[in-house]
Order: sequence, then C-alpha cells, then structure tokens
Amino acid sequence: MGSIEDITEQRRQEQTLREQTENLEILNSVTRHDIRNDLQVVLGMAEVLRDHVDEEGQEYLETIVTNGQHAVDITRQARDLTETMLDSEFGTDRIPLNSTLETQLDEIRSTYSQAIITVEGQIPSMAVVADGMLASVFRNILANGIQHNDSAVPQIRVWVQTADERITVHIADNGPGVPDDRKDEIFGRGEKGLKSSGTGLGLYLVDTLVDRYGGEVYVTDSDEGAEFVISLELAKQ
Repeated sequence: MGSIEDITEQRRQEQTLREQTENLEILNSVTRHDIRNDLQVVLGMAEVLRDHVDEEGQEYLETIVTNGQHAVDITRQARDLTETMLDSEFGTDRIPLNSTLETQLDEIRSTYSQAIITVEGQIPSMAVVADGMLASVFRNILANGIQHNDSAVPQIRVWVQTADERITVHIADNGPGVPDDRKDEIFGRGEKGLKSSGTGLGLYLVDTLVDRYGGEVYVTDSDEGAEFVISLELAKQ
C-alpha cells in the first residue's frame, strides 16, 4: 500500500514540476516579447519628444527615460534568470572575454549616455570557462553601478587582471557604496535567496551564473563607491 502511495505522490510532484516549468516558459515569453516591446515603444516616443518639450518639462522627460530603461533592464534580467532556471543541461564552454565584455560596455554606453565609462589598460584576448550568459553577468553589474549611483555624473571604471590560471574583472563606480553588512545580502546569498530584501534580480542572476562557472563574485569598497570583482577560470587551450 505504501509503495502505491509513494508512486502516486511522485507522479503528483512530477505533474507539479511540469506545470511550474510551463509557467516559467510562459513568463519568459511574455517578458521577452510583449512587455519589453511595449517599453521600447515608450522609450522611442520619449526620445521623439525631446525636441518638443520645453526646459521645465525636460526633468520629467528624463525621469520617464531613466525609469523606462530600468524597466527594460528588469525584463531582461527576469528573462535571463528564467532561462537559467529552465536550463537542465547546463555546460560550460570557452568564452572570449574581450569581445563579450567590450560588447556590453558599448551597449551600456549607448543606453546610459549620461555616464562616463572608462577601461584602464587592455582587456586580454583570452577565453574563460563560462557560457553564453556571461554577457548578462557583465551587463547587470555595469547597469547596477549606474542605476544605483547618486552622483551627478555616474562613472564606471573597468580593469582586468590575470594570475594563477584565473582572470579577474574589476568594475568600480563612484556611487554610494555598499555597507559591509549588506555585501553578501545584495546577491541573495544564504537561506533567503531571492526573498532577501536586499536582492535584485540582476545581482542574484550574476551570483547564480558565476557560481555555475566555478568562479567567484564579491563586492568591496572602491576609492569612491563600490567595486565588484568577478573571478573566472581561464579556459584551457
């Protein structure tokens, strides 16, 4: 009798898992297409209005653009996180660091034209152990340094170091910094996970992905604000 009940319970759990997976796939589709497309239309119309709004209305227009860009980022984070959660056949590969990072730097410069983003030194032409989602790691940390920046002109500095078969990417900003008691919390680490009050989708996704790659990510203090450090394993030739 017990075995029959166990089988019934197992089938019930499998059905629940299938339904949850389907719901995540639906959420991913809606996030990817409908919501993001609508937000892009709003941002496009806001840009058209720049030449038709007087000086008094510019502040309100900038608020629309800033919040619209933030909302687009959230939909992208939700999409990437959903894809990560649905990926049951995860595997790593050789991912070129320079082209991956430089592409995200160009995209962030285009999206946040008010920010100053500089690269100190050269980004090595090396491959790291990761997957195609590595771009999302860099995009989310770069965007985080601008979105949560209270300076009149947000500034981001990026530099890369190599040592002991690992490569380390440093992304520092001139924002308010992160208090010591929140340096782990912002990644959603520990029992709370995404339920942590200090967790955003972006940094939770960053931590999840880097952990999958066998790497490490943490935040420390920079000269002016916060410095995110992403350590990854160099891929074998």
